[in-house]
Amino acid sequence: MADSLPTLPCMCATLRRASRALTQLYDEALRPLGLRATQFTVLQALSLAGEVSQGELGQLLAMDSTTLTRTLGIMGQHGWIAKRRGQDRREWRMRLSKSGEAQLKRALPHWQKVQGRLRTQLGNELSDKLLKLTDKVTSAVTELQYPHQEKLL
Repeated sequence: MADSLPTLPCMCATLRRASRALTQLYDEALRPLGLRATQFTVLQALSLAGEVSQGELGQLLAMDSTTLTRTLGIMGQHGWIAKRRGQDRREWRMRLSKSGEAQLKRALPHWQKVQGRLRTQLGNELSDKLLKLTDKVTSAVTELQYPHQEKLL
């Protein structure tokens, strides 16, 4: 099927198509845990970043605040996120709760299986290049959208 996909002239359309396909693959692998790929991504990001504000997390994931708020709300209902007020009373600081750490630990083998299948399909060199390229695309787009915003990483 991959060879029959038409080349789309738009970077946005091409990356969104790839994103949808990847999301479906990861959602299927994580479904037995009652976890979505977006939720796994937030668990993983919080595990790497430690305690962050919602704004910092949104910037780290290049995720709009409405989608992030909805995802964090669902994750909070599951008890996967621990929140506390920041110095500014309007700010919330969040991190993984013990339950969130346990959920991430349960999900890792499912995620690793999908990662391994993709690396086998694409090859290690292309997989590594793809990760670097998508990071560069995200950085370039973020710079175009928010040229004066302070970078997290």
